[in-house]
Amino acid sequence: MTPIRISSFSQGDTGGNPAGVVITDTLPPASEMQEIAADLGYSETAFAAPDGDRWRVRYYAPVGEVAFCGHATIALGAALGAQEGAGRFDLDLRDDQISVEAMQRDGRWHAALQSPQTWSEPMADDLLYALLDAFDLSEDDLDPALRPTLAFGGVRHGILTLKDRTRLAQMAYPFESMRQLMALHDLVTVSLIYIDTPRAFVARNAFASGGVVEDPATGAAAAALAGALVDADWNGLRAGGTFTIAQGEDMGMPSSLTVEATGKPGASVRVSGAVRRM
Repeated sequence: MTPIRISSFSQGDTGGNPAGVVITDTLPPASEMQEIAADLGYSETAFAAPDGDRWRVRYYAPVGEVAFCGHATIALGAALGAQEGAGRFDLDLRDDQISVEAMQRDGRWHAALQSPQTWSEPMADDLLYALLDAFDLSEDDLDPALRPTLAFGGVRHGILTLKDRTRLAQMAYPFESMRQLMALHDLVTVSLIYIDTPRAFVARNAFASGGVVEDPATGAAAAALAGALVDADWNGLRAGGTFTIAQGEDMGMPSSLTVEATGKPGASVRVSGAVRRM
């Protein structure tokens, strides 16, 4: 059982977020999946086994199971495409059912996931002030165009929008206290974002909850952001539309995510990108 190593949302031969993919006839015991994920050390590893015309899927971070992971789903889609041929694969997750589509463009594999349902709500003050303290930010650092938000796209994410790109580049936080704060509020990541244009965002994602300081590309957080933007009718997204997220630039792992929203509040969204084998 040799894991496949794939970097999702990559830019050509560089960047992206590494994930492990293990495709087997039956899913291994939870303890074995956890051991493999910890040994790989990537932010997530996807495990998949066929179940009729569907696939049973589980995701593991180095320190525990995660209900949903976007970049590992993109990696899994590309791996299934290479093994089974291009097309759509229906996935049964621990808590939900989604799909991923694999396709080839210019000799490279791309994949697009269809996320779980989304929701968003204003971030509670106690969480907001705790996050501001952890990131050494003040309310003056926040861009009032998008309020602090708690959002869901398969798992829960905090979203803070900064008005200065330089402050985004300076992101740092105390790891252990952030891990505890995220556990207390059931957050998988905290997204700091900067609005480059109304349909282009720059993001950084703290992932202390999974034992990793930062993700270079985060498909689940992208889906959650899309749901929040639709809820807010950001830049006319209630009519549906596409936006992009640049992530990983400040880590030296440039990543590109394309997000397509139907415009219906609470609906699933499509997150896509290229992959590269590692």
